[in-house]
Amino acid sequence: MIPFPNIAPEIFTIHLGGLTLSLRWYALAYLAGLLIGWRIIVALMRRDRVWGDRAPMASDRVDDLLTWVILGVILGGRLGFVLFYEPGFYLANPGEIIKVWQGGMSFHGGFAGVIATTWLFCRANGIPALRLADAMAVVAPIGLFFGRVANFINAELWGRPTDLPWGVIFPGEAAQACPGITGPCARHPSQLYEAGLEGLLLGLILFALVRRGGLRRPGLAFGVFLTGYGLARMFVELFRVADAQFITPDNPLGHVIGGPVIGLTMGQLLSLPMVLAGLVLVLRAWRRPAVAAAA
Repeated sequence: MIPFPNIAPEIFTIHLGGLTLSLRWYALAYLAGLLIGWRIIVALMRRDRVWGDRAPMASDRVDDLLTWVILGVILGGRLGFVLFYEPGFYLANPGEIIKVWQGGMSFHGGFAGVIATTWLFCRANGIPALRLADAMAVVAPIGLFFGRVANFINAELWGRPTDLPWGVIFPGEAAQACPGITGPCARHPSQLYEAGLEGLLLGLILFALVRRGGLRRPGLAFGVFLTGYGLARMFVELFRVADAQFITPDNPLGHVIGGPVIGLTMGQLLSLPMVLAGLVLVLRAWRRPAVAAAA
């Protein structure tokens, strides 16, 4: 078993009068993912050759896109959590919806929010949406990697109990409430599994795809991202503890479809359409000829 490292969720805290201001690793992860992704997309938009003919938009428009993406992440992520995970609580306490600083964000909701705002941005500026989606798919694993590492630092979204040598003893009463286990309870570091699969591995695959001319096939990178993320998330859900509101004595694994032993968690259910849509995009992209470089 591995003891949880002595890392505080806050990087530093400043006290100003009666106010306490903290910079948290989770907030820094969001900022780092957005800023690094922004710079990489700017670089891609300056290289017409990787697109075959020409980049889908001018590099100076990426600044405007970043504002739309941030809006989509925050609104979509929060509303997704409210609708998918705790609708009853927020219906009874609507004032709690705006308290984003207390936690409660959904990747699938944030992803849907980014899709919606990006589509609106493309419609308003005459930009081919599928080609811009390819560029955003290439950088998305960066934010996923940082976000999952921050989940680990926050000691949240941990996995099921395990006796494997890399099991982590997460702090807190909830993490240590393991039925049938006496003494410290080690759990799968499922956040790091996701960081490795959704972030590092998927990012390397997409980087290799770009190096081999993948952006010349509209929809290919986006399809690979959808398929890769969906498969990775569905796999890690086998080791991750489901959200508490779905777990009951008769349903200890928190399945929302199926039985208590064989079924789908909410994360798997929301990831399944991503896999199907991704496969359709990949097949569609490969069946069409690659965009040829301008003469």
